[in-house]
Amino acid sequence: MEKRMFGRTGQQFSLLSFGAQRIVDEHNCTEDEAIAIVNRAIDEGITYFDTAPSYSKGQSEERLGKALALHGRRNDVWIATKTNERTRDGSMKLLEASLKRLQTDHVEEWRLHNIMTMEELDKCFAKGGALEALIEAKEQGLIKHISISGHTNPRVQLEAIDRFPFDSALVALSAADHLVYSFAHEFLPKANEKGIAVIGMKVMALGKLAPWYEKALQYTLSLPISTAIVGMESMEQLEKNLAIAKSFKPMTELEQLSFLKEIMHLANPEVLRWKSTDWVSGEWYVR
Repeated sequence: MEKRMFGRTGQQFSLLSFGAQRIVDEHNCTEDEAIAIVNRAIDEGITYFDTAPSYSKGQSEERLGKALALHGRRNDVWIATKTNERTRDGSMKLLEASLKRLQTDHVEEWRLHNIMTMEELDKCFAKGGALEALIEAKEQGLIKHISISGHTNPRVQLEAIDRFPFDSALVALSAADHLVYSFAHEFLPKANEKGIAVIGMKVMALGKLAPWYEKALQYTLSLPISTAIVGMESMEQLEKNLAIAKSFKPMTELEQLSFLKEIMHLANPEVLRWKSTDWVSGEWYVR
């Protein structure tokens, strides 16, 4: 599987990375299945794992931590987790709990989770805000890299990377996302210019792009990103994604435009619900 540089960190990761949100009971994935899926992914060269304390009330982190600990593979992977708190104190409490669930004394990456509005961004950057926690945690060796994520408005993330030298950004980069508030168009060029690693998410647009599964994954992987995380709750899904990633050939510009035209009808609020500022991370995944 092709590898790409991860911004200015000096690290490289496979095109396909692991979104651990779905290795939970909520998505009909047992603990034994989760452990097997995680270790199979590592065997196949996937070393970047994304999780968060808000995913199934910590079960995602807990299962990822157990899968790595049982097989002694913590040092083989890069763990990214998040804080959805907007204060320094609240974020530090979350990190302490995350490290315990993940069975580790540090994570490689910690990010501000789902910053949707300028008001939220201002809270994080204010005195006593969440950004202080990220900076302190890095100084204490609890994390190695500082990140941010956003699903909704690329201009919020653009403002963020102008204010602070984030190491990475996790943003919505499905083909459907390109049709409304496009991170690919508005955010990606500036992030690349600054040497920020960009991780693509929402690749399947919460399942709305499932009828075009291979095209959807190829589209996101064809963008100038470092890697793309895809949620996988079964071995079958993992193998399907691996097959696409291993045989990946970038879409031509004409192929991309043709695909966007094919899915143009999806550009509406009922489909792209995470483009709304009242969207709350996690709620739409269970509907």
